[in-house]
Amino acid sequence: MRILITNDDGIYSPGIAALAKVAKKFGEVRVVAPDVEQSSMGHAVTHSRPLSYKKSPIEFKEIEAHRVNGTPADCVAMGTHLWKGVDVVLSGINMGPNLGNAMWHSGTLAAAKQAVLFGIKGIALSTPVGNSEPNFELLEPFVERTLALLLQERELALYNVNFPEDPTGIVWTRQSVRLYDGTIVPGTDPLGRKHYWFTVTPLEPADEGTDRWAVENKLVSITPLRLDLTDESKLKERLSVGKTIS
Repeated sequence: MRILITNDDGIYSPGIAALAKVAKKFGEVRVVAPDVEQSSMGHAVTHSRPLSYKKSPIEFKEIEAHRVNGTPADCVAMGTHLWKGVDVVLSGINMGPNLGNAMWHSGTLAAAKQAVLFGIKGIALSTPVGNSEPNFELLEPFVERTLALLLQERELALYNVNFPEDPTGIVWTRQSVRLYDGTIVPGTDPLGRKHYWFTVTPLEPADEGTDRWAVENKLVSITPLRLDLTDESKLKERLSVGKTIS
């Protein structure tokens, strides 16, 4: 099995090294990741300038690794171009959760989505970050169990995985969809210039069975996703009235 690994935190993130270490147990691994952090880039692709890549000086323990001056989606495009026959793209382990509404702007998940657009299985993996780096040694057995579960399936699929800080189990979940109170917080830099931070506060608790609920209860969340965003119930409702709009 050929496994391409990328992320949105950049080639120097400890999360990508931790993921590569586990992935080696399942097949041949290569790393192609952004040369700098690309968090919250969503599914941006570079079209206004050429891309380039360089061999990474980071020690991945006999794993070939390259850094790209582009986005996570760019890295998947470059990686699959440079290395033919990729079976699965793993994106992560992201330093920070990608739960619920965060899926819309996650660069980590975008890389996995780009893989699926190319006809390759994509799996995004993330974990919360506190005042210190995640304990990847503690997470390693759960990363291995998760990959063993998802890599045994051969069909095209897209998964979003989130690991709590101290997992006790693994569950299948759905995406948590909650309304948020978007707030702009003003501030001043050391030179007296105004700046602003965009923050969000959830207006309702997470429903049981969702990705956010799982992580809050120390469970690894595996959410199967699809690229088709069609609201099937709304479409069915509209079609029942008539197929054409006068």
